[in-house]
Amino acid sequence: QAQLVESGGGLVQAGGSLRLSCAASGRTPFTNLAMGWFRQAPGKEREFVAAMDWTGSQTAHADSVKGRFTSSKDNAKNMVYLQMNSLKPEDTAVYYCAAKLFPPGRTLWYSINDYDYWGQGTQVTVSS
Repeated sequence: QAQLVESGGGLVQAGGSLRLSCAASGRTPFTNLAMGWFRQAPGKEREFVAAMDWTGSQTAHADSVKGRFTSSKDNAKNMVYLQMNSLKPEDTAVYYCAAKLFPPGRTLWYSINDYDYWGQGTQVTVSS
């Protein structure tokens, strides 16, 4: 079991930065979780943003955010982060943290269907 709570969203001007946080709790050790970030804009499907393996040493990012967003996993603090720089209006969405239980090896996971637990989401709005 895992409970996920995101924070750090808000309103920012284009070109600005935000850092999203996701706190994990529950009976499953955090080192048994691979993590991901997804987002969903109004009227659109939820899409992949970033993935981290259970160690946090391997990450991957969607092409649309590569070079601007950085994800990280802190196993000592049971936290994952999404540092978002050079934000654009098209980054406006609800951002979700997700966890995959007992991932085999140091694999990265990209599909919504790969993840077992989700946070409630945090709104990010980028004004032009």
